Amino acid sequence: MAQDLYRNRDFIPDFDEIIAETAARAREFARGVHMRRDVPYGSGPRERMDIILPPRMAKGAPIHVFIHGGYWRSGSKEDHWLVAAPVLAAGGVAVLVTYDLMPGTRLGTIVSQVRAAVRHVVTMAADIGADPTKLTASGHSAGAHLASYLAAQGPEEGTPPELPELGGLLLVSGIYDLTDIPGSFLKSEAQMTSAEAAAWSPLTSRQFPGPRRIVMVSEMDSAPFHSQGQEFASFLERITHDGQFRMEAGLNHLTIVLALGDPKSPAGLCLSDLVTG
Repeated sequence: MAQDLYRNRDFIPDFDEIIAETAARAREFARGVHMRRDVPYGSGPRERMDIILPPRMAKGAPIHVFIHGGYWRSGSKEDHWLVAAPVLAAGGVAVLVTYDLMPGTRLGTIVSQVRAAVRHVVTMAADIGADPTKLTASGHSAGAHLASYLAAQGPEEGTPPELPELGGLLLVSGIYDLTDIPGSFLKSEAQMTSAEAAAWSPLTSRQFPGPRRIVMVSEMDSAPFHSQGQEFASFLERITHDGQFRMEAGLNHLTIVLALGDPKSPAGLCLSDLVTG
């Protein structure tokens, strides 16, 4: 049987242990911060966001939105609270967004939910005391795919979508060509169709100029994440002149999240730098 290069569990021997450690660190971090839980951006039970405020917050603080991964069919904002640490270290407000999941919800709807969430962040920025013109976003894995559409139009979207104005995007270990996903191990779990893969592949999308974009992969990500990351960064550089590719040494598809949540790590410092502009 051919190896499935998208099945990250096969490449990470301590997969479950790292997932558990990430969730534990997220909850430990949350005990020491001021958080507004489950703020709605829509009517659905998963159309929610958590807002984490920095200590001694300055008026007009920047805002950073993080979108979790899980191959569009799993994942939670709660298990990723630790990613707020570098945002707070930079004096920013961190917003962690969750969304409905496949196969119960189709991919185009999820893209729309993420866009709606970030537009809602903009409308409530003044109430938080933050500056909506200092807005950045990031995502991990499937979350990086979704975050890319905060500054892009799908290849089959007839008209340009209503998008927030972003200063920067950090796309971590993402998937930018969905062609192989319908036939991967996710066939029964996500039930992505070939039509959805064609309609929502960032490498065939219209990328809009504006935000600074950083495409990041871990050294031990499997081959598709490396090849697609490099190709997408080159695509962005050609189209928008703002694509940057980074590889984080010594990390895998899961430990890169732990690094992203460490304000002193190279990945965490990259996130802090994005927040401050």
